[in-house]
Amino acid sequence: MHMGRRFSREIAMKLLYQMQIQPDNKEEQLKEALEKYSFSQKDKEYIEDVVKGVLNNLDKIDKIIEERSIGWKLNRIPKVDLAILRLGAYEILFRDDIPYTVTINEAVELAKKYSTEDSGAFINGIFSNIPKGIGLIE
Repeated sequence: MHMGRRFSREIAMKLLYQMQIQPDNKEEQLKEALEKYSFSQKDKEYIEDVVKGVLNNLDKIDKIIEERSIGWKLNRIPKVDLAILRLGAYEILFRDDIPYTVTINEAVELAKKYSTEDSGAFINGIFSNIPKGIGLIE
């Protein structure tokens, strides 16, 4: 069954959230999530790419988020919001196959579903300050 990108994005966000709380055995957590649902190969590749991509570029991504979340230290941002921000920031910075507007809309939808209405606006505000492909992929 084809789950679709939206569901894959949701699983990737949940994994990133879970890994903040349970930082051990990240590979195992990823493997379990991929086995739990019958993802298409394309969806599996997306989840693996974004989760590993976020983890491998965490310092860069967090620095960009922190620079743009005026007055907010990362440790004050709710963990769900941070997972959504990291995922979206990775897509904006490293995935030129995903349109900027799609990333932002999906991030705001995730925030509305898993966090608060205010989170959607907060996340939108941060992303509107991250230009597509900002110097990291050049």
